[in-house]
Amino acid sequence: MKQRKVPLRKCVACQEMKPKKELIRIVRTPEEEVLIDLTGKKSGRGAYLCGNVSCFKLAHKNKALDRALKHNVKPEIYEQLAQDFIKVEDEFLAAKDRADDE
Repeated sequence: MKQRKVPLRKCVACQEMKPKKELIRIVRTPEEEVLIDLTGKKSGRGAYLCGNVSCFKLAHKNKALDRALKHNVKPEIYEQLAQDFIKVEDEFLAAKDRADDE
């Protein structure tokens, strides 16, 4: 059987190309809301980050999310995303481990 092509995406912080399933998607919805999208299916403009906090901090420092989402991300949104990112990181890593086992 033919192997399927694995979709690759680039982390906006470290600029590293990785399989889409190894990255966390941050989305700006049509209502101008910025949030984390674990499903990867929410409508809106997306940006991808590696699944670790250091990449999130680097993206915050360099304003990489502002450029990628073409929207000025307010500091309070960064704070909310930081809290969500820490919660989501554990879920994301657990899901990644399960996928690696299969």
